Amino acid sequence: QVQLVESGGGSVQVGGSLTLACEASGYSVTSSCMAWFRGRAGAGNAREGVASIDADGSPSYAYYLKDRFTISRDNAKNTLYLHISNLTPEDTAMYYCVADGVNKAGGYDGSCLEKNYWGHGTQVTVSS
Repeated sequence: QVQLVESGGGSVQVGGSLTLACEASGYSVTSSCMAWFRGRAGAGNAREGVASIDADGSPSYAYYLKDRFTISRDNAKNTLYLHISNLTPEDTAMYYCVADGVNKAGGYDGSCLEKNYWGHGTQVTVSS
């Protein structure tokens, strides 16, 4: 059974930074593309891909977020990370860990070709 458990969210001030983690069980983080999505209340909670990493470790980002978001993984810990710097109120969202589960290659826009497994999310709130 695949489980993806996110952690690291919380309340932060504008300009701050944080690192989200996604611990996988029943699944290897190197076996297919993995990604971080977010759902913002101001966008009707529509989930948008922000960063992905393919099975070989190559990252991709939503073009408008590339400079502030960094995706990485620790293969030994079987954990995916997302570091966000220079946070703005527009980054307030529920952040979800996603695993493709099928395709090793990722998308080129911060997403994966398929999104077969989802975590429950971790909330990030940015205040001024």
